[in-house]
Parts: sequence; structure tokens; C-alpha cells
Amino acid sequence: RDFLPGGRRDYTVQVQLRLCLAETSCPQEDNYPNSLCIKVNGKLFPLPGYAPPPKNGIEQKRPGRPLNITSLVRLSSAVPNQISISWASEIGKNYSMSVYLVRQLTSAMLLQRLKMKGIRNPDHSRALIKEKLTADPDSEIATTSLRVSLMCPLGKMRLTIPCRAVTCTHLQCFDAALYLQMNEKKPTWICPVCDKKAAYESLILDGLFMEILNECSDVDEIKFQEDGSWCPMRPKKEAVKVSSPQCTKIESSSVVSKPCSVTVASEVNKKKVDVIDLTIESSSDEEEDPPAKRKCIFMSEIHGSPTKGVLMYQPSTARVPSVTTVDAAAIPPSLTDYPVPFHHPPISSISSDLPGLNFLSLIPADSQVC
Repeated sequence: RDFLPGGRRDYTVQVQLRLCLAETSCPQEDNYPNSLCIKVNGKLFPLPGYAPPPKNGIEQKRPGRPLNITSLVRLSSAVPNQISISWASEIGKNYSMSVYLVRQLTSAMLLQRLKMKGIRNPDHSRALIKEKLTADPDSEIATTSLRVSLMCPLGKMRLTIPCRAVTCTHLQCFDAALYLQMNEKKPTWICPVCDKKAAYESLILDGLFMEILNECSDVDEIKFQEDGSWCPMRPKKEAVKVSSPQCTKIESSSVVSKPCSVTVASEVNKKKVDVIDLTIESSSDEEEDPPAKRKCIFMSEIHGSPTKGVLMYQPSTARVPSVTTVDAAAIPPSLTDYPVPFHHPPISSISSDLPGLNFLSLIPADSQVC
């Protein structure tokens, strides 16, 4: 066994067993019958696992690939090898078996062989472009241009060795080195663009893409025209205008521009409020002080002020209705002097039949005469 790329150890010269349908009308791919059982020199050969079904309800099948039986084969010409194969018979299906002695090639060797095959003439690709962009008279939609990427769909990097299969109908290419490296680890040979079979024998190097890659080193996409010509698709560099933030002008009428001032309404309006002083005279000896004047504080909008719309603090005196002062001499001292007629009988005419009624008790003590 020799060491292969990737650190794995395997036989460079292998004995492979291949099975396919017994059909001679066209080339056949590797295909395994149902309930397959393989024994090499009396030892059971482990078959590859089943591939996941593409849809629910479809029977699982093993992937068709050559079977490496080198580890169970006696590597001597003096000792014969015996291979026994059995499977479940199916109506209308016959299988054929063959054994091959092969030498394993690395991806670097396959790439070198691919380059030795040569580069395809660019005129073949131009003819394919014209065929695709030719207007169909039966179709209402006409394609006038075709955009193709210069990035590899496998590695998402710029193409270095543009490659595609002859069986593919698309113009998009993939990188040959990456494609061979991926199939060296897991041989599927499926086109990464159209997901169809792309065997190594059908691979070609596109000469037109080689010319485009050499002429445009800073472009990742091109556009083909109807006549087979092409032009690079460069992204439009939009001028980004960075607008400087404009500071909003704060007018003098703004609340932030000037602090609220506390003014007196009489100073702004120049109007004097008449204040009437009410003095209450009492006949008692003790004179009470008049109540202090209270100022009513309210917020109002000042008219004619430069700071329009600002609420100003204005203390103002309470508005009291005008009341005429009453002279104390005009108050009658007794009920007899009251101007309104008041009829009452004289004291002498009151009947003396009321016993125990002392009128002197009704007079206050300080006015009684002993």
C-alpha cells in the first residue's frame, strides 16, 4: 500500500469488481442488483451503504461505483482467486460482471492529462453563444444578451482553469482543479452548474474563457452579445454624498434660547391695578390688624414681548370689588332711633298679671343702676 493525497493509505494498483445491466445498445453505468452478496476467497465483501432516497416512497439504492476487492485477493500468480456472487433474480433484468486491474491516478495527474488534451477553440463557444441568443420566431420573448460569472461555483473564487463538459449546454464554467480534487475524495462526477453527469472523459478547457480571464483581471462578471462579443460588467460606483448635519437655527422666540423671566404684570402692561383698602372699625377696645394683601400668582402670555409664546410668571394683587365705607355715626344706638317704624306697647301697659317676671334681669349687668 502507498500513501495517497489526504494522508490515507491505499493500494495504487487495485483489483476492482464492476457490475452493470447486460444491455449492449448503449454504455452502461455501474448498477447493483437487489439482495447482492459477494464473497472473495470465501470471505464476505462489505458492500457500500445505501444512498438517501431523493423522494419519499422511492426505494433506496446503493450508489453505483466500482468495488475495490484488493484487500481480499491473493496477490500471487501461483494461487488462484475465487469470487462468488449471488442476487435476487428480477424479471427482464440481466446483469454482467467484470474484474479490472487498474492504477489509481491523483487529481494532479488527471489535471495534467486534461491540459495535454489541449484547449478548445474559442470559436466553438462563440457559435454556442450565437445559437443561444438567436431570436426564435415562434417565441414572443427574445434574449439579446447573456450574463456569465467568472467565479467558480465550487470554491466561490475566480476561475483559474475554466472547464466544462461537452455534454453540458450552458456556458458557465467551473474550475478544473477544484472539480478533480473533489471527485478524488468522493467520486460523483456531477456538474456543479446543471447537476448532470460530467465524466472525466467529457471535460474540456474553454478557450474563450481563457482569453477573457487573461484580458480582464478585475472583473467577476461579463455579458455576451448576439454577435458573440462580450463586455465586462463592472459595478457602478455610486458617489455617496455625505450630507453634513445642518444645525437648526434657534430663534429668539424659542423656549430654549432664552430662560423664562419673572416679571410683574404691572411693569409689562404698564397698567396700575387699583387696590382698595378695607378698614373694619370695631366698637370694641381691641383693634385687630387688617389682613395682609395676598398676591394672586398666575401664568399668562405677555403681549408685545419679543419672546412670543413664552409663559411668564406674573404676580398680581387680588381684585376686590369696591365697597363704600360706612360711617359709625350713622348706626343707630338703639332700636328707638331706627328709622324703620317699630311699634311696641309701653312698659306701663304691660299686664302685671305675669308673676315672677323681672325685666331688670334682661338688662346687662354693667348698665344696671343700683
